[in-house]
Amino acid sequence: MHRHGYQGRKFRRERDQRKALIKGLATQLVEHGSIETTIQKAKEIVPYVEVLITKAKRGDLHSRRQVISSLTTIAAAHKLVDDIAPQLGGRTSGHLRIKRTRARVGDNAELARVSFVDELKPTEAEAEAPVAAEEAAPKTAAKKAA
Repeated sequence: MHRHGYQGRKFRRERDQRKALIKGLATQLVEHGSIETTIQKAKEIVPYVEVLITKAKRGDLHSRRQVISSLTTIAAAHKLVDDIAPQLGGRTSGHLRIKRTRARVGDNAELARVSFVDELKPTEAEAEAPVAAEEAAPKTAAKKAA
């Protein structure tokens, strides 16, 4: 059998499982700013997220709803539309980069890091989160010491 006319990667998954995998990877990329995955999954996710970024830049209600339906969490969709997309305003495409990192120890699969090309500034909530974690840490350490 030939592969002519078949586009995309299957990842040895059914269609719904493959769609859930791509949505999950895209959500993690938006939430964390970069992810490490296999090269094949990285190459598959970049065009998916590029389209979402283009929709998020538009910023109207219909585009926001399309982004929400394409990611697994509403918080990630709002973060993409409200925080990330305005910071990527100067580009028309090429918002993401794939960089090969290493071979995975278990199965020797080639891994790659997918990240945004532009440096993203943390939002106010993200900037306050480490401070809140540092304040909570001494309290728990004091309870354990007592």
